[in-house]
Amino acid sequence: MAELALKVDIDTYRGFREGLPQLLRILGNRGIHASFFVSFGPDRSGLAVIQLLRPRFLWKMLRTNAPGTYGLETALYGTLLKAPLIGLAFPAAIRQLIELGHEVACHAWDHRLWQDWLPFMRTQSIHAWFEKMVDAYIQTTGRAPGGFGAPGWRMDKRTLHEVQRWGFQYLSCTRAGRPFICDENGMLEIPSNLPCIEEVGVDGLVRALEKNALSSIPQVLPVHTEVEGNLFRKEFEQLLDTIGALGYSIKQMADLAKAIDRSVLEVRGLREAILPGRAFKCAV
Repeated sequence: MAELALKVDIDTYRGFREGLPQLLRILGNRGIHASFFVSFGPDRSGLAVIQLLRPRFLWKMLRTNAPGTYGLETALYGTLLKAPLIGLAFPAAIRQLIELGHEVACHAWDHRLWQDWLPFMRTQSIHAWFEKMVDAYIQTTGRAPGGFGAPGWRMDKRTLHEVQRWGFQYLSCTRAGRPFICDENGMLEIPSNLPCIEEVGVDGLVRALEKNALSSIPQVLPVHTEVEGNLFRKEFEQLLDTIGALGYSIKQMADLAKAIDRSVLEVRGLREAILPGRAFKCAV
């Protein structure tokens, strides 16, 4: 029986306020526990307007109906509207996730900064970014974080060395076929090896799930509260029903990390590539 984890990223204020309750209802109705990767700091989504000058990013926004997915307010945060805090604005919701049996992991301090400007960030700024994120996690949950998943699957050699300092038990920062050990820091990486629903649609995801239903490699499905908790709610419910019908055993990322025999994993160095449906290079 193949194992599958739902890696749910919360990237925006609206994703917490509106998308998360919808996803919790869907998961709760099926008795499913997921791994939630939380952005804690400012929602500066409005700064993405600069990226509209890039044809690939503009096409992604049009193809995925970004205005309907994220809303007008989100499109103005950090520009015409003040950037609200994301996870730090919802401490009770984060604690509720834990009480309901879900995993809570680290995703970001300033998601937009990392996703758009990582190559230009100074090493000191990257350290401060991690410090704020980890401090916010501890402040909210009262314990140290176990996992980290990078915004937009963007990493470089500096961040792979920096992340080693923070005591994470595993990373989920790449798009790759199977878990491996990062050559740069010796840490366990559990990649997202299934595509996002907005990249390939429901039919594409169903085909991928059918193909891997008997695989011995743990499957990781990336989910976003702004997407599957909003316009793609019905499609997400359909996918969960498909996952159940195919016999997948649903685990949390932390459970996968504990069960993986690290001694038999390949050691791999960082590479980057633009994947179908993505606007930026991803760590692969």
